[in-house]
Amino acid sequence: MPIGSAVHARTFPLCESLNYREWSGYYAVSAYEAHHEHEYNAIRNASALIDVSPLFKYRLSGRDAVRLVDRVITRDAFKLAVGQVCYTPWCDEHGKVIDDGTVTRLSEDTFRWTAADPSLRWFTQNAIGLDVAIEDISEQVAALALQGPTSGGLLGAVADADIRNLKYFRMTRGAIAGVPVEISRTGYTGDLGYEIWMPWDRAVDVWDALMTGGRPFDIHPAGMLALDVARVEAGLLLIDVDFHSSKKALIESQKYTPFEMGLGRLVQLDARPFVGRGPLLEERRRGPARQIVGLDISWPAVEKLYDGVGLAPQIAAAASRTAVPVYRSGRQAGRATTTTWSPVLKKLIALATVDAPYYAEGASFELEVTVEAVRHRVPATVVKTPFFNPPRKTATPAF
Repeated sequence: MPIGSAVHARTFPLCESLNYREWSGYYAVSAYEAHHEHEYNAIRNASALIDVSPLFKYRLSGRDAVRLVDRVITRDAFKLAVGQVCYTPWCDEHGKVIDDGTVTRLSEDTFRWTAADPSLRWFTQNAIGLDVAIEDISEQVAALALQGPTSGGLLGAVADADIRNLKYFRMTRGAIAGVPVEISRTGYTGDLGYEIWMPWDRAVDVWDALMTGGRPFDIHPAGMLALDVARVEAGLLLIDVDFHSSKKALIESQKYTPFEMGLGRLVQLDARPFVGRGPLLEERRRGPARQIVGLDISWPAVEKLYDGVGLAPQIAAAASRTAVPVYRSGRQAGRATTTTWSPVLKKLIALATVDAPYYAEGASFELEVTVEAVRHRVPATVVKTPFFNPPRKTATPAF
């Protein structure tokens, strides 16, 4: 039975639809209204406030904290400056991804690590012989994501912190409504946005300050359905949907390497050991057998299928997490794992796993589409992700 998160006392009265889902044992709002249109529009045109408190959160501290981080992740942790955030996968000894998340260097010897799945055991196993303390702070630290083009101005007006000059993937400290907070310029929407970290028992005060101060900036609370569409537009992957943790996979084909996830740029193999490095060196030499890519699906072809049976196109507003086959030259060459209509791009797009050597940009495929219980195939093309990448996401100053 799920329980309420740190701001459930505020999200519950606002959730008119009573449309919830379970996220790591907590109630998470799927959509506040009967349809998530307004919430999505807030992400792309105003400010959206999203409760992301159910994330697993860990604090690593001590003389060898940086050595533990560097041992586990695929990136060079020693290059991470104080106040910097990095997105990274981490792997098992076979080079298969366990999870992905963010690591923030809070001080020389202190890090905050976020994860989708529980990771305390894995971190502890790899800390043997190191002088480091690992704390699960998931129930002590709440988190709110403030995302959208007016989020910078809103946060600048509400927070006692230098928000205007905060760079992309950097963090700062300050206060909101007298509550001490850490603010990182990060998010899961591919837009201008921030994640705010605060004591669990003071989260309601921060929520109230943002909602009240955010009225001139057209703030709206947003749920998981709107976030799902936005993260696909941003080309961001979702565990248990677009890839699977190697710790939970039932068969080998469910396991992914960072190269297969399209995250090769985050694998720094030269001159530093980390868990899984050996197999990843070999994979870099031979090339991945498959890769997650973005697909641009032919909308005219979809329209033609519906027109052929006398119907207007019927595409769900919510992102589909049902895997569908992708074909090349008449044979299945992969599968689309998340498919959605992009309101901002006016396109049907998908994240898909496709076999080598067809994952290069511009490669042509056919995607399976079912209309009135009849299976068809429509053209799809591999395109560079993110699909949507506005300059405001990384611009400094932010407003």
